[in-house]
Amino acid sequence: MNDLKTTTEAKVFSHSELQQRVDIQPRISLAALPTPLDFCPRLSKALGGPDIYIKRDDLTGLAFGGNKTRQLEFLLPKVIHEDFDILVAGAYTQSNWCRQITAAARKLELDVMLVLVHGEKGPVRQGNLLLDELMGAEIKIVNIPDIQELPPYIHEEAERLEKEGRRPFIIDPFDQQVLAQSTVGYVDASIELDRQLEELNVQADAIYVAGANMTPAGLTLGMKLLGRKTRVVGISPVRWRKSRSEDIAGIANAAAKILDVPLIISPEEIVSSEDYIGPRYGVVTPQSREALKLVAKTEGIFLDPVYSSKAMAGLIDHIRRGQVHQGENVVFIHTGGNPALFAYASDLLEE
Repeated sequence: MNDLKTTTEAKVFSHSELQQRVDIQPRISLAALPTPLDFCPRLSKALGGPDIYIKRDDLTGLAFGGNKTRQLEFLLPKVIHEDFDILVAGAYTQSNWCRQITAAARKLELDVMLVLVHGEKGPVRQGNLLLDELMGAEIKIVNIPDIQELPPYIHEEAERLEKEGRRPFIIDPFDQQVLAQSTVGYVDASIELDRQLEELNVQADAIYVAGANMTPAGLTLGMKLLGRKTRVVGISPVRWRKSRSEDIAGIANAAAKILDVPLIISPEEIVSSEDYIGPRYGVVTPQSREALKLVAKTEGIFLDPVYSSKAMAGLIDHIRRGQVHQGENVVFIHTGGNPALFAYASDLLEE
């Protein structure tokens, strides 16, 4: 492998050169790509700031779409090649990750075991949880205070299944290899986005995205490798014990090793804000409610109540504070999650 260098010294890849690095990775086809890049003139006018473009990764196509589909394309090939027969995964009951894992499993003729944290909405059979049930996932709900305590419960179910003669593939949401392999999906998305911007003769000054690990890591890595000076601003929907900048940089660097690219990203290069979470994960805030309604009323685009609405709340606040300026171009990554709208109806209709 090449000697690693800092980002300021790193080789700049062309689209085709970086695409070659991505294309040699094992991959399965799950997403409808490329997703559209929509200019939002009415939203831009309403905010009186930059020109805003929305990258519609809510339209990736798998079970109502979302950013996780891109990531699963690079995570799940091992399942096929090594003859696993059931996926064991977990997150919250309204998890977009688990919905798309379940849908991918069904397309691959695999069974699914989900271990879900009760969270804000618990066992309400609506939104993502309803879809999980309709797809026939086996579901166990655990009432623990912190999702970071979930991995032992996932492994416990995998051990049970092994004793029953199954071959479980464990998707631990905190496993570094799972995160790094999945991150390649957003290096690929970076190439796709940069090509679309080039076709429009637009240079993005900033990319805003909801996420706490894989998606901002992949975008940061991809843009750096393409030599872009674009700021990637991650708006975290959840507070972790570990520093977001350290974690995202570590995931990006692990993905760089997978791609065999000469790059190290330092934590200081990561922009990640926890200012728009609210009291805790999964709680609609006045700012996220305003953001969701504004985008719906101006562009007819629906954000989700847990992730993208909080990222948009962050972008709106940064515009109002003068951190993003008139005349700049901003890309907002719509990471999907729309099924959760129905589980959060009463929260969203509050004034």
